[in-house]
Amino acid sequence: MNTIITGLQWGDEGKGKIVDYLTESADVVIRGQGGNNAGHTVIAGGAKYVLHLLPSGILWDNKTNVIGNGVVLDPVGLVIEIERIEAQGIAITPEKLLISDRSHVVLPFHKELDAAREASLGDQKIGTTKRGIGPAYADKVNRCGLRMADLLDREFATAQITRRVAEANEVLVRYNLTIFEASQVIDEVYTAFERLRPHITNTIPVLHAAWKSGKNLLFEGAQGTLLDIDYGTYPFVTSSNTTSGGSCTGSGLPPTAIDAVIGVCKAYTTRVGSGPFPTVDEGLSEYLHGLGREFGATTGRPRGCGWLDTVLLRFACMVNGVTGLAVTNVDGLDAYETLQICTGYNIDGVVHTLPPADRSAWDRAVPIYETMPGWQSDTTACTEYTQLPAQAKAYLNRLSELCGAPIAFVGVGPDRVQTLVV
Repeated sequence: MNTIITGLQWGDEGKGKIVDYLTESADVVIRGQGGNNAGHTVIAGGAKYVLHLLPSGILWDNKTNVIGNGVVLDPVGLVIEIERIEAQGIAITPEKLLISDRSHVVLPFHKELDAAREASLGDQKIGTTKRGIGPAYADKVNRCGLRMADLLDREFATAQITRRVAEANEVLVRYNLTIFEASQVIDEVYTAFERLRPHITNTIPVLHAAWKSGKNLLFEGAQGTLLDIDYGTYPFVTSSNTTSGGSCTGSGLPPTAIDAVIGVCKAYTTRVGSGPFPTVDEGLSEYLHGLGREFGATTGRPRGCGWLDTVLLRFACMVNGVTGLAVTNVDGLDAYETLQICTGYNIDGVVHTLPPADRSAWDRAVPIYETMPGWQSDTTACTEYTQLPAQAKAYLNRLSELCGAPIAFVGVGPDRVQTLVV
């Protein structure tokens, strides 16, 4: 079974937990888009692992992990991440981690260009993580980026980096940001590159061979559908296709290789950064933050929290072709007496059951709520779906009905054993 795991909201849905759970039956785990602006927190055996570029399958033995061609890769950041995970006792060998030679490189000055872009937007900031992801993807689209394969030719790469540093400095000086020396950038990048060199290969034939031989492939999405460059709440989006189609273009495997798409969502809604959020609720945000929950794995920023929005989920299930839902953080709602589910938006007197493309319409979107009773009991000790309170199962069934996709998994806590199979 070849399965894509994709986020259905604005990221942070708990995809890493679901990927980690499904990796037990997988042979290969693949990242196909994004960069180290993503963050997956996995708790296993009482230990906490925070991953950014590494696929979540890296925590398992005897699994192949692939960083695909659609990823923009910060070599310095990846080396730091590898060393941190290895210090936690996880061995990362060239056999265990493969890096596509077609993946584009995030260079040190891309991060400062990210900051310059945000500064130029004033009060219309996108809210990026300032990891250089947008500028790296911009270079890719503008056909002036460097790929990992290009670093194999140091003379060529040196000339390209020198030129790009000069161009970047012209922008950075206007915002009083860090000015770069080309030689320093080259040394920093190549120090990291040499550490990564044993992992770099043409991953496409490797993946096709695994597919054709009947191995189980698991595609690990980053961010979420509402951050997709085409389908998200533009312009408050990331720079890649975060939907299921991005897993194919970002890995070199065709749609015919895919058997299932698991869409991951929380039992409520969260988002980090700027942009529309119709169901945001200050009381729910304060409650969850008070529990020490809903802080970004990459930035540490508190996430805005709100009621479940099935307008977004309905659309996300459509564009991803979701065959099963994984609903996480159900336990986050354990204490509530009544719950709200957004079933539509009232925009200028017209009810919308799908999100608008018109960016100004978001400012006028008033959520239409359906009220359901809460369960007011602890779900974290549940080990089977049948053990959930009746009201929790009713809430999940309504979620499924409104989204048009069946429930496949339910998360009632951060640990592997707190994933319930429906």
